[in-house]
Amino acid sequence: MKNWIIVLVLLFTVTSCKTRNTGRKANKNIKTDSTFVLDIDQNPKDANEPIRNKLPFFEHVIPPPQFEQIKINSKVNVETGSFIPTLDATIYIEKDKKVWMNLQAFIITVARGIATPEGIKGQDKTSKTYIDSDFDYLNNLLNVNFIDYKSLEKILLGRTFVRINDSQFTLTQNSQGFRLVSNVNQKIETEGRTREYKIALDYDTNYDLLNVNLKDVLSPDELSVSYDNWEEINGIRLPKNVKIIIKGSKNSQILLENTKFDFSRMDTPYSVPSSYKKIEIK
Repeated sequence: MKNWIIVLVLLFTVTSCKTRNTGRKANKNIKTDSTFVLDIDQNPKDANEPIRNKLPFFEHVIPPPQFEQIKINSKVNVETGSFIPTLDATIYIEKDKKVWMNLQAFIITVARGIATPEGIKGQDKTSKTYIDSDFDYLNNLLNVNFIDYKSLEKILLGRTFVRINDSQFTLTQNSQGFRLVSNVNQKIETEGRTREYKIALDYDTNYDLLNVNLKDVLSPDELSVSYDNWEEINGIRLPKNVKIIIKGSKNSQILLENTKFDFSRMDTPYSVPSSYKKIEIK
């Protein structure tokens, strides 16, 4: 698999450990767009008794941010065991419509991609190849079933992207914030195959998402995502640092340092030259 494909897949999905998403429910008629992940095996120090009324917490962590478009400039470092230089990424999100990404190495554009509710497209300018896929194809590639356009937006903006509910999760609070942990293994079934996961999420006192962990009960597969250095910009809380750790048959991690946020519109060109060759990801 080409290095640029690894980068695009990691940035677009933030997961390549063999995961499958839980449902899309939240009690009390709160609309959710599932989002799930992060886990720390130790209970927080000085944890209080479980919070029984979880509604105020869900009201803070479930609703998506309100915006029309956001441009994010990022420094990206990927560790996969193969050399990948530090990449400069421009990520442009037009709410509910598209996520456009341009990747540069040493001031030269090496890859470009775009995701819409219909699917994803990406091109590697160094090898003159491209991909064109729906989300089902990407989910099959990564052995997951929850990735869609809305979850992609939430992942990039540090919002809760796994399914959480009142009855199967325990919520506690301590001096650092909140911790939400599945009290029963979360069964995720797709096409007749069932896997079980332990899920934990940590939030600070401002309800900013700090960590998400998804651990397969029967295998070494594990995904951890952490967000740090949150700032309020134009009335929206946004993380400046994102760290993704993927464990399984192969381990990898990706670090994003978001250096600038801009809310103005921008052009998002995407076209594939006729000389480029379409490739299948295996």
